Amino acid sequence: MATVFRHPGELLAATGKHLGYSDWLPIEQERIDQFAQATGDHQWIHVDPERAAAGPFGKTIAHGYLTLSLANLFLPEIMQVENVSMGVNYGCERVRFPAPVPVGSRVRGGGEILSAEEVRGGVQVVVRMTIEIEGSERPACVIDTISRFFP
Repeated sequence: MATVFRHPGELLAATGKHLGYSDWLPIEQERIDQFAQATGDHQWIHVDPERAAAGPFGKTIAHGYLTLSLANLFLPEIMQVENVSMGVNYGCERVRFPAPVPVGSRVRGGGEILSAEEVRGGVQVVVRMTIEIEGSERPACVIDTISRFFP
């Protein structure tokens, strides 16, 4: 269930707030193949299950940028800002990929507000999104996302 802010201004007092977790999402070969098709990244560790079975991970793994892109899916699941005319992705300050995501695993996103400040016409918030792999000690991806919300 998402943490709801009734107005962008409420974000200003929320530094340090943990936002909760998204639902678990299965990472299946079809999603990996679709990402490869969309981006042109057909490296065998992602798209060739037979070759990948003999490779370093024992099976195919999701692209790092596929995992990163899931932040756009997970962020609205953990945080909603009401009374906005628009919200925009402004960028990322930091991205890391501590662990690969094997095909057949499940991932979810959790987040914490690192900072929030007023910007011209709205509020900018930095959320550290951690994409976890079910059963893994290390996360798949840690991203400091930057979003702007305009009332």
